Amino acid sequence: MSTVIGVFHDISAAENAVKALRDKGFKDNEISIIAKDEQKRQSGSGDMETGGEMGTDGIGDGTAWGAGLGGVAGLLAGAGALAIPGIGPIIAAGPLAGVLSGAVTGGVAGGLIDLGIPEERGQQYEEELKQGGVLAVIETSSDKVNDASSILRQNGAKDVEAHGGENQRN
Repeated sequence: MSTVIGVFHDISAAENAVKALRDKGFKDNEISIIAKDEQKRQSGSGDMETGGEMGTDGIGDGTAWGAGLGGVAGLLAGAGALAIPGIGPIIAAGPLAGVLSGAVTGGVAGGLIDLGIPEERGQQYEEELKQGGVLAVIETSSDKVNDASSILRQNGAKDVEAHGGENQRN
């Protein structure tokens, strides 16, 4: 198994990437999305239908975000709000949500280490999340790493990397 990870700075771009991944044959159990739940500093006005950027409008309430993401990506069943020490409330959809729910001390970086991402890189991705970025994490077979990486980049992801398997690149 290999893990491909990328950072989006716009929730709609992350949604488009998830849709493109599914169109290419990636399954819901391979795709995870993690974002800060900005509801705590919002008055409920930032909703994902407006297409607002994370840094300005936030993702509104986790239910609306999860429903919107679920509508596009079929990940609603895996969407949930979690409180991660040092980050605060996040919304996670997909298989990584389960890993993070037990990550009381390790935070997001600890969950990423479990997927084969080096600790230093995991901490950098966690920092991106703290700054309002949206993480897309795809756990897939090594023969699909290039497709996953390309789709993330084509949809605006930055810092796209693959870890594990034979196709590791930094």
